[in-house]
Amino acid sequence: MSRGSVRHGRVRSVAAALAAVALTAGLTACTGENDDLVDAYREGDTSGFVSRDFATSEIAPDDREQPIVFSGTAVDGGTISSDDLAGDVVVVNFWYAGCGPCRAEAPYLQQANEEFADAEVSFLGVNIYDEAATAASFDRTYGITYPSVLAHRDPDLKLAFAEVTSLQAVPTTLVLDAQGRLAARIIGQLQDASILTTIVADVRAETP
Repeated sequence: MSRGSVRHGRVRSVAAALAAVALTAGLTACTGENDDLVDAYREGDTSGFVSRDFATSEIAPDDREQPIVFSGTAVDGGTISSDDLAGDVVVVNFWYAGCGPCRAEAPYLQQANEEFADAEVSFLGVNIYDEAATAASFDRTYGITYPSVLAHRDPDLKLAFAEVTSLQAVPTTLVLDAQGRLAARIIGQLQDASILTTIVADVRAETP
């Protein structure tokens, strides 16, 4: 979209407003025109994105709440539940395909996933808007090898995480300890893999 054109600028403003309405209504914001969103975001255009500020918080073991129990339908049609990941430190990333910051951080999440490939660490995406075909296309484009579950039509999956994070704040990344309890929360786009890998390593070190 040409930024030098007044007409296109108006179209862009209308499109951003419509995107905000769509997010509020819980509809997918992913279209073919979103392919350049990651570049726009890096250039400072954050219109249409819900999470704009980066923040991290870590929770001491004695202060953690009950384990998060969840089950959802994976992109490939299977089922993934907290029982399947029991005993692992689990990284849960909330995303959708039309989210520029989600696209920008995807390589860092995959890098962290590969770094812990031989450890008791699991990565799981929670796609909050898209259908399976769109989510699968994103995985192929960005080389994501860890699975995602689809929350768009699954109120129980959304409810499972509702007490620990807002599903409207994307991207958000959670780190669950080996007991399934929330140990850390990262809100906003990862700028590199190091902050996530450091947190995961610290949580892993707690396990006897």
